[in-house]
Amino acid sequence: MHDLEQARSLLEQGNYTCVLCLGSDVITDRRRGVRPLMELLESGKDLQGYSAADKVVGKAAAFLYCLLGVKALHVGVLSEPARDVLLAAGIETKWATLVPAIRNRTGDGFCPMETAVWELTDPALAPDAIREALKKLS
Repeated sequence: MHDLEQARSLLEQGNYTCVLCLGSDVITDRRRGVRPLMELLESGKDLQGYSAADKVVGKAAAFLYCLLGVKALHVGVLSEPARDVLLAAGIETKWATLVPAIRNRTGDGFCPMETAVWELTDPALAPDAIREALKKLS
């Protein structure tokens, strides 16, 4: 099975929020938000060439996927700014639903992570902005 299809299948069947696959190496997580991606980035694990599937990807997560080096991504709900980041990075991207921006969990505004990186264009600047936003939420 192709890595992207395997990731998508596991995401749907395993009640995960994100799945990364490269051959027999599979990484899964059930936590919401960008924390799993931040932890992967900070771990230094080489994820170049992995394919991923994720339930929701906004611009912050898109920047993190770029920094992680994934080659392909399947997303349930993708924001337009995230799509632009992923396509500019050359990441093969498929999605079910495209939205102008990711909403927060209460639905009364934008996702704080999306807001934290809204004006950024350089993925390398995203982790610091995301860390700062996560601190404010704690």
